[in-house]
Amino acid sequence: MCSKGMVDPAGFLTHHMATHIVAMNVVAPLVILTWRWAARSRPGIASPRSIMPAATIQMALLWAWHLPGPMASAFTTPGGEALMHVSLFAAAMWFWASIINEAEAARLRSLIALAFTGKLFCLLGALLTFAPRALYARAAEIRFGSPVPAEVLLPDQQLAGLLMLVACPLVYVAAGVFMAARWLHDIEKRAA
Repeated sequence: MCSKGMVDPAGFLTHHMATHIVAMNVVAPLVILTWRWAARSRPGIASPRSIMPAATIQMALLWAWHLPGPMASAFTTPGGEALMHVSLFAAAMWFWASIINEAEAARLRSLIALAFTGKLFCLLGALLTFAPRALYARAAEIRFGSPVPAEVLLPDQQLAGLLMLVACPLVYVAAGVFMAARWLHDIEKRAA
């Protein structure tokens, strides 16, 4: 049995990435939508000027945490993995609050932020999918207490990247299409 209660490291990165995808791209926007619906008004937690900084912070944190060194460090430092998950979720909450709460006031900024963020998610997913070697060997070694063979890590890393390539852009494209449709509907109403 490996350390940290996991028996098989084969799905280590895929599970890690699925957790991020669900937290950042499903739970965070649903929390913001629910909060906005429950408040029946705009909660005032974002302004049109916060959209691009929120997108930038979210992407900077995602990329920084998924560099091999910081990823390994997250498993070395007590509370490091929790800090990674919490910081990424908080950044996603800020991003989605900015997008959702200011969609009508800053539509173009919102669409640009969605495109920017979706592209950078795809780029990280492509890097993980098409890398010729396992990028997180040290992180896996720390996580499981012994070296994990590359023939186990590389397919897992590729699947984690593929999850990003499929799931994340769908969320951002769907949000962008919904916002653009509402925008066009409002333009049509004004013209009539």
